[in-house]
Amino acid sequence: MTSAAEADIAAGEQALGQLDYDSAYKHFDKATKADPASALAFFGKAEAALGVPKVEPDEIMGLYKKAIELDGENPQYRDALASFCVDLGRFNEAEEQYNAAAKLDDENAPFYWSEFAVQYARKAPLIMEQFLDDKTRDMIRQKALTYALKALGVEKEDAKRLL
Repeated sequence: MTSAAEADIAAGEQALGQLDYDSAYKHFDKATKADPASALAFFGKAEAALGVPKVEPDEIMGLYKKAIELDGENPQYRDALASFCVDLGRFNEAEEQYNAAAKLDDENAPFYWSEFAVQYARKAPLIMEQFLDDKTRDMIRQKALTYALKALGVEKEDAKRLL
């Protein structure tokens, strides 16, 4: 990594910490140009872009994906992309990324699964509101419950017995 990119990443992280998203975005953007192979620069740019209204969701998605392309072993990148996908109502992609993060970070896998369970249970009914009949509501609850049980390490049969 070039020292110019490192300096911009540090400045971007400081600006992010102060919730100055515009400034952070500009610093991370400069860092991506100074070092196009820096996953951290692309990730920072995506995180900053969340607070910059003019940046379109597809661009933010692309920045997260570029960070993952450059460093596919970092579960934090996948967790952040998964959370963003939930916000966009892209639940299949979110599920895929949470599972990928869990696979990379086995020790913390339950946290990724529980995060997906809760976020899916909260957001899916709002996103799918126009299709929300009893069958769809049950489908959402079933998937959320499956991930909650997975996070707890409890098999379905044991859960039924316990309840």
